[in-house]
Amino acid sequence: MEQSFAAWLLPALALVVGVAIGFLLARLLPGAAPGGVQNKLDEMQERFEAYQSEVVSHFNTTASLVHKLTQNYQDIQEHLSEGASRLALDELTRQRLLAALSESSQPTRERITAPASTEPPKDYAPGNSGSLHDEEVLKKA
Repeated sequence: MEQSFAAWLLPALALVVGVAIGFLLARLLPGAAPGGVQNKLDEMQERFEAYQSEVVSHFNTTASLVHKLTQNYQDIQEHLSEGASRLALDELTRQRLLAALSESSQPTRERITAPASTEPPKDYAPGNSGSLHDEEVLKKA
C-alpha cells in the first residue's frame, strides 16, 4: 500500500508544483498575463477617445477662425463703403466706387455653354464600307 501511495503522491506533487510555476510565470511575464490584453485594450480605447476629442477640438477651432474671417471681411467691406461715401468728392465718383465695391464682393462665375452639336462622334467611315479603314484615316491626317 505504501508503494501505491508513493506512486500517487509523486505525480500529485508534480501537478501542484507545475500549477504554481505556471501561475508565477503568467504573473511575471508581461505579455502572458490575461490582464495584459485588457490593459492594452483599455490603453487603445483611451488613445482613441483622446484622438476623437482632438479632432472635435480642431474642427471647432477651424469653425471659429472661419467665422472670424467672415466677420473681418464684412468689416472691411463696410469700412470701404463708408470711406467711399465719405471721401468721394462728387455723386458720380461715389456711385462708381460703391458699384465697384458691390461687384468685387460678388464672386464671378463663368457659365458653361453646351456644345454646338449634340451628335455623338462617328466611329465608322462615311460611305458604304461601314467600318473605319486605315487608308481613310491616313487620308484625313
